[in-house]
Amino acid sequence: MPPWIEIAVLLLGVLALETHRSASALHIQQAFASPNRTNNFVVDPVSRKVYLATVNTIYQLNGTLTVEVEKRTGPVEDNLLCHAPQLPQAPCEHRKSLTDNYNKLLKLDREQGVVVVCGSVYQGFCELRKMDNISQIAVEFPPQGEKTVFPSMLNIAANHPNASTVGLIFRSHGGHTRLLVGATYTGAGTQFFPMNHSKEDLRFENTPEIAIRSLNIKDLSRLFTYDINPSEDNVFKIKQEVKTKNKLNFVHAFVQKTYSYIAFNNDANMGHKESQPNSILARICLDTENPKKPTGPESRKLTESYIQMPLQCGFNGDIYNRLLSVYPAEIHTDDGGSSEPYLFGVFSKADRKSALCAFKFGDIEEMIRQGRRNCSNSPSSDVQVLDSVIQGSGAACIQKGNLVLQPEQLDCGAAHLQHPLALRRSLRAIPVFEYPGLTSVSVDNVQNHTVVFLGTSNGRLHKLTLLTNMTLARHWKLKLPASEAVHHIMTFDPSDRNFLYLMTSHHMLRVKVAECDQWRSCSDCLGAGDAHCGWCTLENRCAIQKECSQRFLARSWISMSESPQQCPSMTLTPPEISISADIKDVGILINGSVPDLIGSRVECEFGWGVSTAATVHLDNSPAQIQTCPLLPRERYQPIPPGTDHLTVPVAIKVNGTSVVTGSFIIYDCERIGAIHPKTSCVSCLSTKWKCYWDQENHLCVSSKDESKHNLLENAASCPSLVTSEVSPSPSGMKQDFMLALRNIQEGEGLDCDFGTEQRYEATWLNSSTVKCSGVILSTNQRSQVYHLNLRRKGDFSGFGKDIYIDSPQPMKVEVYNCGVGSSDCSQCWGREDQGHLCGWCENSCRSRDDCQPITDQCPAPEIHKISPLRGPVEGGTLLTVQGRNLGRRAKAVNVNIGDVACILKPEHFTVSVELVCVTGRSKHEMTHIVQVDVDQSGTGTSKEDFSYLVPKLLSMEPNKGPRAGGTRVTIMGDHLNIGSQVKVKVNNSLECIITKKTVETIECIMPPALHAHTDSVTVCVEFENVPCKIEELSIQYTYEKNPIISAIYPKKSYLSGGRIITVTGQGFDLVQSVTMQVLGTRETNCTLLSSSTITCASPAFSQSQQTWVQFFLNGVLYTGDSPPSSDSEPEEEEMELHRGYFLLEYVEDPQFFTASKEKLIKHHLGEPLTLIINKGPSDLELVPEEYSVMIGPYPCNISFHNDQLFHCTINELLSTSERELPVTVQVGNFHHTIAKVQLGGSELAIVVSIVVCCVLLLLCTVALVVYCTKSRRAERYWQKTLLQMEEMESQIREEIRKGFAELQTDMTDLTKELNRSQGIPFLEYKQFVTRTFFPKMCSDYEKSLVQPAYESDTLGPRALPETHPLLQDWQANNTTRPNVEEGITLFSTLLNNKHFLVTFVHALEQQKDFAVRDRCSLASLLTIALHGKLEYYTSIMKDLLVDLIDASASKNPKLMLRRTESVVEKMLTNWMSICMYSYLKETVGEPFFLLLCAIKQQINKGSIDAITGKARYTLNEEWLLRENIEAKPQNINVSFQGCGMDSLSVRVMNTDTICQVKEKIIEAFYKNLPFSQWPRAEDVDLEWFDSGSNSKLLQDLDNSSVMEDGRKKLNTVFHYQIPEGASLAMSMKDKKENSLGRVKDLDTEKYVHLVLPHDELMETKKSHRQSHRKKVLPEIYLTRLLSTKGTLQKFLDDLFQAILSIPPDRPPLAVKYFFDFLEEQADKRGITDPDTLHIWKTNSLPLRFWVNILKNPQFVFDIDKTDHMDACLSVIAQAFIDACSISDLQLGKDSPTNKLLYAKEIPEYKKRVQSYYRQIQEMSPLSEQEMNAHLAEESRKYRNEFNTNLALTEIYKYAKRYRNQVVNALESNPTARRTQLHHKFEQVIALVEDNIYECCSEA
Repeated sequence: MPPWIEIAVLLLGVLALETHRSASALHIQQAFASPNRTNNFVVDPVSRKVYLATVNTIYQLNGTLTVEVEKRTGPVEDNLLCHAPQLPQAPCEHRKSLTDNYNKLLKLDREQGVVVVCGSVYQGFCELRKMDNISQIAVEFPPQGEKTVFPSMLNIAANHPNASTVGLIFRSHGGHTRLLVGATYTGAGTQFFPMNHSKEDLRFENTPEIAIRSLNIKDLSRLFTYDINPSEDNVFKIKQEVKTKNKLNFVHAFVQKTYSYIAFNNDANMGHKESQPNSILARICLDTENPKKPTGPESRKLTESYIQMPLQCGFNGDIYNRLLSVYPAEIHTDDGGSSEPYLFGVFSKADRKSALCAFKFGDIEEMIRQGRRNCSNSPSSDVQVLDSVIQGSGAACIQKGNLVLQPEQLDCGAAHLQHPLALRRSLRAIPVFEYPGLTSVSVDNVQNHTVVFLGTSNGRLHKLTLLTNMTLARHWKLKLPASEAVHHIMTFDPSDRNFLYLMTSHHMLRVKVAECDQWRSCSDCLGAGDAHCGWCTLENRCAIQKECSQRFLARSWISMSESPQQCPSMTLTPPEISISADIKDVGILINGSVPDLIGSRVECEFGWGVSTAATVHLDNSPAQIQTCPLLPRERYQPIPPGTDHLTVPVAIKVNGTSVVTGSFIIYDCERIGAIHPKTSCVSCLSTKWKCYWDQENHLCVSSKDESKHNLLENAASCPSLVTSEVSPSPSGMKQDFMLALRNIQEGEGLDCDFGTEQRYEATWLNSSTVKCSGVILSTNQRSQVYHLNLRRKGDFSGFGKDIYIDSPQPMKVEVYNCGVGSSDCSQCWGREDQGHLCGWCENSCRSRDDCQPITDQCPAPEIHKISPLRGPVEGGTLLTVQGRNLGRRAKAVNVNIGDVACILKPEHFTVSVELVCVTGRSKHEMTHIVQVDVDQSGTGTSKEDFSYLVPKLLSMEPNKGPRAGGTRVTIMGDHLNIGSQVKVKVNNSLECIITKKTVETIECIMPPALHAHTDSVTVCVEFENVPCKIEELSIQYTYEKNPIISAIYPKKSYLSGGRIITVTGQGFDLVQSVTMQVLGTRETNCTLLSSSTITCASPAFSQSQQTWVQFFLNGVLYTGDSPPSSDSEPEEEEMELHRGYFLLEYVEDPQFFTASKEKLIKHHLGEPLTLIINKGPSDLELVPEEYSVMIGPYPCNISFHNDQLFHCTINELLSTSERELPVTVQVGNFHHTIAKVQLGGSELAIVVSIVVCCVLLLLCTVALVVYCTKSRRAERYWQKTLLQMEEMESQIREEIRKGFAELQTDMTDLTKELNRSQGIPFLEYKQFVTRTFFPKMCSDYEKSLVQPAYESDTLGPRALPETHPLLQDWQANNTTRPNVEEGITLFSTLLNNKHFLVTFVHALEQQKDFAVRDRCSLASLLTIALHGKLEYYTSIMKDLLVDLIDASASKNPKLMLRRTESVVEKMLTNWMSICMYSYLKETVGEPFFLLLCAIKQQINKGSIDAITGKARYTLNEEWLLRENIEAKPQNINVSFQGCGMDSLSVRVMNTDTICQVKEKIIEAFYKNLPFSQWPRAEDVDLEWFDSGSNSKLLQDLDNSSVMEDGRKKLNTVFHYQIPEGASLAMSMKDKKENSLGRVKDLDTEKYVHLVLPHDELMETKKSHRQSHRKKVLPEIYLTRLLSTKGTLQKFLDDLFQAILSIPPDRPPLAVKYFFDFLEEQADKRGITDPDTLHIWKTNSLPLRFWVNILKNPQFVFDIDKTDHMDACLSVIAQAFIDACSISDLQLGKDSPTNKLLYAKEIPEYKKRVQSYYRQIQEMSPLSEQEMNAHLAEESRKYRNEFNTNLALTEIYKYAKRYRNQVVNALESNPTARRTQLHHKFEQVIALVEDNIYECCSEA
């Protein structure tokens, strides 16, 4: 999976685990993940493109951070001691190595359309790249061939990865572009003129600290120079001797007004004075305005205006002394009307502490002016001159009288004033905000509010809202991906400041600065305190103002500045409506900030989706009035049961959007009585609705009716029962109740209702009193309360319920039963306090009226149980006494233990049965009974004794544990469980939680240490909350460093779980128990193996995903090895994902299956069983120990063949009654039955039964036994064969896997190697032509000339001489020179006559002995002779082609140009070669050369048989090495004497012969030279120096060579046992020695390397002996063809793409011209078949030219084309031929592999060919003039390259040979005869033949 997808999954996991303190006001809108560390970024304000620079790569992203362009910038070959390679006069003699390129500066210059990109390599070199395509160079600098280049023009940025560089681009007053750069001096790099210690010429100096450089791309000669003369005036350079005191670390450079400010730290001060600031702000005046002086900016030095001041953030010694980030911003002041510029800065000090400070630019400017005044007029200690700068004016301020400085001089200094200046007094500021780990700041002014964004080192983005007095108002946080530190530069999106661009170490982020939609209401929105958010009224949502579509309407967006009272609200009139009222409309007053609604569609929506149209009334006030029709009553929902009203929601919708909501109430007075039947009148008149009480009908009504006059309006007028107190009464006793009434008419019939079925009539005693008589209330409970109500008599059937007199306060009647709940005398008499008149008699509790005689004397108390039985002598034990008759009340009871009182606790006293008292202090240990004294009852004593004891502590195990706590300790001693309360205290503050307690031991769990560095603590056992004061109860315990978990492995588990996860770390000896928890599952127990290892079984999981694992050590969650710091913010602690989480990925369960995936396997009892089990593809990386296989109950022995296949074997007998046994594979908790083994019966039983049944069938039985035996033998043989097949299949998979592994080889290695070398070894044009025109001749010449080139050459290889006669000067004999030259000149004139030449060619072609080779030779010689007139040559070729087309059209036109059988066909080949050479070299050359290198590299990756030439990797089946030769690569260190290079490491195979090793070594040393300059392997010696410094000459054959199969075997690296990294030396042979010659020419009958020739024929001869090689079917190795093909596929595709594409800058004009000629000829002859034209074009270009080039790369490059490479190229050429064919390939299993190999790609290639032809056809036509101009240019380009006279002489030979036939042809041609051409021809022969001239050239 790609790394950007892994970081995203990790981020999701982290976010899922976080707990946020509050909702975030920030949101990551887009993100881009960089695989490399980021360095810088810049945003284009117009196009919104983002340019991101990382280590070794720059990206061009669009506004949403999607990659548009990507460009690699490194690593590059570099050395810190070398000049930039762009410096022409400074070659480097130091060794270079691959160096990462860190971006140091990235700046945008829109006006010139360039991006300045500076890196750390090449001494800080800068490039100018195009803005629209960052991958392209905009301006090449230095220009090609530029001689005057100084180091200062190239060394711009800092040349070290950790050194700082800042810069800015500005325009001077003349419109010239300038680049201001500040770069840290690194002290590393090249030195210029080290002996010159005077004031150096800065053009040759290293990068100065600050410099202003030219950035005018129109003046390249001064680009990047300090372009104001004299040159040093535009730099600020610190003297070399004081650089150690001025280590400037630059933070940022920015422009404010016309000044440039540079913020930096002087790191030389770090570590000396932590309380002193070392942050500095420097200012330089920029010449951006017209200067007053006519001399221009040259009159002002950079150092004249330079002034610096310290910045101090903090006071009183608490100073943040290092500046991290700055940001200038305009801030609104208190008056709100104006803004003032501020500089915000983030500062830090030790321990990650950091703060935000703000400085006024006004204060900065005033300090600068005052400093210059002080330096000129009144020198003081507040200002000094920087004498450490080379360009300064002096060492101190000089008083200049009363010199009045002009404002410009105060701001920018002058030449006559001292400079540069440094203020000593710091500009101070109080921290606005303090927080750990701040790294960056950016500030915005939003709605007159200051909003600050702060990045942190742990990947957080903070958003602060500041008040006008710079104090914090609100604070939000956002977690960024991967918790990466935020870069110190953050930039707002130029087109939308609601987005912030920021950069972390590996991410580029676009963050939305506000997430307003999280607030749902207007009050929440405005109350959130986020200045970006406001209430969008007409959209009814919280939004950024820009996102509010109606924001341009007045009052449509409410900002945070406005009070929440401005939120829209409504007031309804009336607010409450009776359900019976006749009201049609409701009035609505809309308050708050709402736009004018006139003209809008306004509706009232009621809560059930029903709307009515609203009417808006005009009003001048901000509030708006409207009316809404009410719905009919039946449209509302019914009033819910149990309530008297319904709340109806109302929303005002404007244009379909709800803007403001409210509600009104519909109430029903009549429901009130039903809800409160016992207080119906009072409830009616007490409700908040306006209701009235109708006494007649006993109803609550909502309106006054004129017909009803006795309606009550006041609750005090309601008829009601006056509540009175009633004493408790015994159950079943008859009694009377007197009830007082109010507001009720005397005589009304009433009943007393106690809530029972029985009612009692109420009798009126007077006008306000009634009496309920004879009431009997009973209960079978201890006590029961009845409620008394008065019910009206009468017929109220219409109401459907009883009608009661109101009882505002319920009247309660308590009835008690003495016989319940009183089991003894004390309990019975104790009820008197509750008003129950009970007495104890006849051993039971009864009502006192039933007790006769009555006595209040109770028996003596009885004690049944006391607890605890032991307590400390100090007392304080809560003693619980249980028994009977323990007293009626607490004050009547006394408890004693011997003579020690036990103080009773009344709150814990339970009458008679239980009491609790606190034991007093005893003077000594004692044991005594407990005695209880009760007044009037006597004394009771306990049966058990209570003991006063003294506890003691003896020891504690363990006595140490981790600081995180959780250690389970055991404390041993005496009497440790006494008393009622025992605690174990740690340092008298923390408590050890007790889990078990006995007399002699206490087990408890230790708490975490209170402080991070707590070591030894006191553990004390505390009894009865009495603090420990004696040593006998104390013991020491040691807190040690927490255990550390460093890693878990493996990091993947299958879903079923059970995989053993190994946890490694240290300090586990302190761990007693471990559990592991995968988030979302329960904890699982782990096993502690050692002090550094824990193993845990993974639990089952539901789905495949990455999740987190946490561990509990001793029951405490592991959170990493460092405790939280006390000064960190608590909310930061919450948000931070602690380091105790570890990533675990769950993947699908592994898949297993048998060899043939069969589900039923037959097996015969008594035989060994072997199963082959395959494992499906998985990245679990399972190890053999994790597998187990069971066959039924029998475990299976497993042997692994590879990670995808293993064998399961059972050698014992399977004795079971089961017929089928399941085969189960177990991995952890994963159990999977893959098959079943079916067990067969015994043949013996079959034989016996047959014998018993019939002896006559004996013969049949014997036959059957024989048959069964053979069947079993066959089956065993089949199983054995199956096993072998599985092994073969495994080997095939192994081969394919290796092939695919090689397929993933980094394809860029070749390209890098090519870039590092001198380029592609193209042959020169003249060599290309001669090799193409005369391939056989060139081959013969090179064979004769190349061999002796090195025989006596002791200096190494040298270039070959010109080998072809046509490339040498033509020499005629001195005596015959005039006539011969004249004759040849005349012959040249004849050849330039079209009639002669055409007739001449036709005459020769008609001769039967004029062979094909002669025709080709004549065509090539004509091409050489006419090379200077290609346009004439083209016309001749066209005329001859017309004749050829005429001849072919009458027969089969599709056969034309198929072969080269005529002169014109070879002329066409040569013409194409000439015209396509430039295209071949510029476009196709590189992909073709890379393909050749890839073929060679791939072949060399495996074994190559030196004699047969067969190789492990090839594309050609005939050259495939069909054996599994085990070959291993190894590296050897080789030095080549006389080569002038250091030793190299060369990779060879251990199967390589010595000759092959030599060839690889030669290639390694001479890879940057053409092959023609390489020495041969036969011309060098190779020696091996072993560890004893003994040397040994290595040869293919020597006395140590061994014999194999009757042949002598060539010596290999393995034969000599040359180890890895061995040292070898190669040297040229002094003289020619007798050697083997070429190995491939050796006699195969005498010598062997890897395989025997024709191995398959000799197999029968050697079958009698065991081969030492493991044989498999040879066809298996055909898969290597696929492996090789896959590896080369990309290179082949690139080559075909280059051949079959049309570059817009180099269109193939010759192809277009010739294809149009063919189409024209076809039209003239009526040939309309498109296939015919396709074949003509194919025969003209692809088959005639490209296939020739593909098969013969030596025509183009100076390389060695081996036989094996030739075989591979033949396959590739065949694929190209098939792609150009129009016929479909009919392929089958018998088809040759060279056609089958690319069968799948051929259709795609065919499409490319057809598309190419179509594109050529669609090109604009080419006129004859344009083509002739192009041909003339080609002729001019290669003028005088060839010996045309020699070519003419060779042509003359043919003319002389066929003299008569040529003369006859000329005489028979009317035109030739008319122009006397035959006479001129005879004249040529006469001139030449009069001289004896022998041409030594061989055609």
